[in-house]
Amino acid sequence: MHKKIVIFGEMLWDCFSDKSIPGGAPMNVALHTQYLGLETSFISRIGNDNWGKELIGFVESKSLNTDLVQVDENYDTSRVLVDDTDKENIKYEIVEPVAWDFIQWSKDMQQTVDKADAFIFGSLAARSEDSRNTLFKLLETPVLKILDINLRAPYYEASLLKKLLEKADIVKINDDELNLLIDFFKLDKDWGKAIEKLTEIFELKMVCVTKGSAGAIIFDGEKNYSHPGYKVKVEDTVGSGDAFLSGFIYKSLSGDSPKEILDFACALGALVATNKGGTPQYELEDIASIQKAQ
Repeated sequence: MHKKIVIFGEMLWDCFSDKSIPGGAPMNVALHTQYLGLETSFISRIGNDNWGKELIGFVESKSLNTDLVQVDENYDTSRVLVDDTDKENIKYEIVEPVAWDFIQWSKDMQQTVDKADAFIFGSLAARSEDSRNTLFKLLETPVLKILDINLRAPYYEASLLKKLLEKADIVKINDDELNLLIDFFKLDKDWGKAIEKLTEIFELKMVCVTKGSAGAIIFDGEKNYSHPGYKVKVEDTVGSGDAFLSGFIYKSLSGDSPKEILDFACALGALVATNKGGTPQYELEDIASIQKAQ
């Protein structure tokens, strides 16, 4: 299967007291889809600094195309300051403004999106005017659009989410985000009814809700499908949700059924959870081994 996708959003460093780790949900998804064999182009922006050079070196070492990663002369590469002293209440400070707040539209960028089979985007990279304007210009392209809402307080509001949802064909959210959308749009508290109404309001082809270790559900406009998730020995859960989304994208573009999409995506999320870090290397056979074991 040769499919081309474009992912738009942040790339950054998660900075702990003792270490810094490459991250950002869109960047993680881009790396996973590249592992899976999708031709992945990643749109982002870094600063002209050592943080940026190291980040580019990291993703290029994993064969990710960085042609559309811009370099900013005025703003620094993004860092997220992580306070994990309380493991039950980890706090994040997403430093701003940073380079990816100023992603500029270009003809090369547009031409790449024009040729893509899918365009994947989130809400965080739309927090600033420059990147938001670029994103919405690209969203005018007639291509399959997949929204990973990925809400990060305080960088979202109902009016922006409404505009993003109106541009999407497929939406992936987690259970907490679904509850927020229920409050924002005054939906039924019953998840099934809420998802059905979201699909109707925004004319969506599919909604996927992840539930952590409890698996995920898909509504395809007609029927709900669910998967209980795979039980594995967890090393850490960093990047598991991003891996799930990548598996979801891969199988959706393959034309697989909702049941097959869920099974593969849950297995990939579980596989990543058995490793340290959010983007460990793996082969398709490793995902199959998770599926076969259970």
